[in-house]
Amino acid sequence: MSQSRLFFSADEIYLHSAIDELRELYPDAALRPVGPDLGTIAAEGVSIAELATACRERPVVFVRHLFREVGSTPAAPTSLEDVIAIALGTWSALPLAPTVALQVWASGDVDAPFRTDELWHALADALTERGTDVARSGREQILTACVTTSGIIFGLNSLGSALTDWPGGRVRLAKPKGQISRSEFKLEELFRMGELELPSTGIAVDLGASPGGWTRILRQRGLRVWAVDPAELDPRIARDPDVHHIRTTAGDFLSTTTLKPDLIANDMRMAAELSASVMLSASRVLKPGGLGVQTLKIAPNQAMRTVQTALRMLRQEYEIVFVRQLHHNRNEVTVVLRRPT
Repeated sequence: MSQSRLFFSADEIYLHSAIDELRELYPDAALRPVGPDLGTIAAEGVSIAELATACRERPVVFVRHLFREVGSTPAAPTSLEDVIAIALGTWSALPLAPTVALQVWASGDVDAPFRTDELWHALADALTERGTDVARSGREQILTACVTTSGIIFGLNSLGSALTDWPGGRVRLAKPKGQISRSEFKLEELFRMGELELPSTGIAVDLGASPGGWTRILRQRGLRVWAVDPAELDPRIARDPDVHHIRTTAGDFLSTTTLKPDLIANDMRMAAELSASVMLSASRVLKPGGLGVQTLKIAPNQAMRTVQTALRMLRQEYEIVFVRQLHHNRNEVTVVLRRPT
């Protein structure tokens, strides 16, 4: 029996970095791009669950989403009806759960006779008629339909094997009322992932806080925040009695504070090695067992080298809990650190 193909998604600019990472994990695997943000890996004897575990444990930085192929259209589809027939024929032969998440997306600019939202609704209606309860997310079993220039790939796998509960790893967050800056999306996406135990009470320090976007998300989380920045905070966050604006630099604050925060956040725009140095200084302030959340700024031509150098530095004082280029990270990577107890 032939082995199912495994697919991975990454940011379009960093797909080559995702391929390089997986090649380090599986030197004998066949890896190739099949879309601008989609690749496939064929590694002898490696299941989707084993691949997901390896991605988490290494950790792999640029792979955002995984799925296992169970069928496909033979070529670019000519009609929605043809796609539904092939999809149902494929999925009906599998042990489907009573309730599933259905994820539909396109890799690249695909000239299809229907939109992806039309495909989602048509597939959902057809599955519902057959007695399957369909949701967009939050289910243990995921059915996927990824539209590419050479056809539609149908998948089935567990939530744990997908790395994320969003189609292709594309997290769509609506602009909330009161948003201060778009940088909030990065921290909100991290909190929404659900696989990390992040504090919801206690003290947080937001280094380089101005204008206050991350501070706002930390307050929503339930933390009292010390916002460190010489620049002004947005008035909407500055008047919060549980936000303490410390008008100084990160370096001066970390060298003089007596706080023992539960979490230190760092989204400052600086070179990755310098940002890592700031977090090494922060380790002396952070409560034992406390967490650090930071973004590392990268460039496409040396992304892996930049990240690996910064992580080597950070491991001097921290356990690396999580590293990934999230959907709302552009030229950067999100890292979660834990100070040893």
